[in-house]
Amino acid sequence: MSVHRFPVQLRFGDQDPNGHINNVRFVQFLEEARVQLGLLPLPAGAGGPGSFRDLAGDRTATYVVRQEIEYVSPLLHRKEPVWVDVWVTRIGSSSLAYGFRVADEEPETVYAYAEAAMVQVEAATGRPTPLTDEQREVLQAWMGEPVPFRAAVPAGQGN
Repeated sequence: MSVHRFPVQLRFGDQDPNGHINNVRFVQFLEEARVQLGLLPLPAGAGGPGSFRDLAGDRTATYVVRQEIEYVSPLLHRKEPVWVDVWVTRIGSSSLAYGFRVADEEPETVYAYAEAAMVQVEAATGRPTPLTDEQREVLQAWMGEPVPFRAAVPAGQGN
């Protein structure tokens, strides 16, 4: 599995009244990891020079169409950054999905798993537009396993 890891510095203001990092901040962690991944220099022959974002130029935009987060452990404020692992879980005609793990540098302690479905659109019209062959090649190199969400509990059968 091709996983990329990015550190995210926690801020004192990320805490909520319960003393842990607020769930809204986790959405920002995912965004930061997606942006950093899209800006990584690509190797020659795999879309490089440039980055994944350079492959589409200004003609397209990418929108989040669905996001799911499963919180595993509370994350408390600290000096050390939290690490966000990101990989591709699905590639469609004009869409893709990223998987995420928010964890300590040594990933034995996981704080959250997440997945974000994205769609590429024409910037001028907002209509879906197919991923290019070059984009697919890069995304395939970043492909990994499905996000290891826990099994869903049917309504009325949980604790």
